[in-house]
Amino acid sequence: MSNHHTNSGISPVSGTKRHIFLDTLRGFALLGVCLANYPEFSLYTFQTDAVLAAMPTAAADQIVKFLQYLFIDGKFYTLFSLLFGIGFSIIISHAAERGADGFRIFYRRMFILALIGCTHLMLLWSGDILLLYAVLGMLLPLFRNMSDRKILTVAVILLLLPILIDGICEAAGIFLAQFPYNKWWEYADMYGITEANFGTWLRDAQDYGAVHQFLMQGAWERLYEFIDGNRYFKVMGLFLIGFVVGRHKIYADLSAHRHLLNEVMRWGLCIGLPLSVIYAISGVNGHYWGNTIHTVLYTLSVYPLGFAYAAILGLICIRHSNWSVWKWFAYPGRMALTNYISQSLIGIWLFYGIGLGLGASLGLGDTELVALGVFLFQILFSKLWLHFFRFGPLEWIWRMLTYGKWLTLLK
Repeated sequence: MSNHHTNSGISPVSGTKRHIFLDTLRGFALLGVCLANYPEFSLYTFQTDAVLAAMPTAAADQIVKFLQYLFIDGKFYTLFSLLFGIGFSIIISHAAERGADGFRIFYRRMFILALIGCTHLMLLWSGDILLLYAVLGMLLPLFRNMSDRKILTVAVILLLLPILIDGICEAAGIFLAQFPYNKWWEYADMYGITEANFGTWLRDAQDYGAVHQFLMQGAWERLYEFIDGNRYFKVMGLFLIGFVVGRHKIYADLSAHRHLLNEVMRWGLCIGLPLSVIYAISGVNGHYWGNTIHTVLYTLSVYPLGFAYAAILGLICIRHSNWSVWKWFAYPGRMALTNYISQSLIGIWLFYGIGLGLGASLGLGDTELVALGVFLFQILFSKLWLHFFRFGPLEWIWRMLTYGKWLTLLK
């Protein structure tokens, strides 16, 4: 989110100065994130193969799982990470105009996002990404005076690094995430969470205390996932690509960059789509070509297809800029932080024992239908909220803490 200079000092960007395409893309990314995350909320991901095979929807779920690997897995957090990098470039251009003041605000903004992410991780959901975004975001000012070529070179190296790391680890039998993995099961043992009850613990939780126990071991599991998946290199690489996109304000004049969007779409689909099919085969069959090959397939399918999604959306936007669908995606996109956190709150209410307790009972297809319903609800809620208010509720709090002053919420 950018900010602009007013006589009263430094303030966040007004609604009129926002770029609807960025909000639309953010809304689209939120839909994908909901589809990607809800199989964990519904506890489907935590079920054993035997339980999944016994579900009445088992055959259909296998198809859905394949399609999820093909079109969803990794693609939308790619978009989210790109958008974060773009947002950062907007902030940094304003910060540069103001000198040290702008950077002080940027670091305060990242620190508050880290606190929000930490709260989300420890109190609501182990799958949080905000904490990692905030910590890595603090490194971005280091790149602000680099040329585009240098930044993109660093980005490509960071995106390819996981292949090298996984290759070395697989060949040498090294397990980098041993420490958090041990801690994860140490905490699980402490609370009586076992392989046998892992998939039903949250559904059977009768109070928040039991949910919190699961979150405590889940925080270690998250750290294990970050290290095992080399997630920090991936995210930082995507941030830097987004930063270059933002530098050239491609989002502000899509028509002027039509040729670039066409190239990204063409190459992204030609490379990303066929390799995503092979990646999906590897994914549904438990990486049977080995971890390194799976990482190669991830790298060569997820990023190109994710970039292609953004380019396709941009090209459709150029041709049909008056479609009302853009506004419907832009509503939740303008309140991305609120909607990201509220997806967790709704997930807890729907699937955990302290809510409706639907967890571990839905197949993958049904879970994705629920996720779709949740996003539709978020569109309507966001539209209604923004009719009366200037910012989403969490955006409002985040901005006030960032700028250290009271901001009017009501329109």
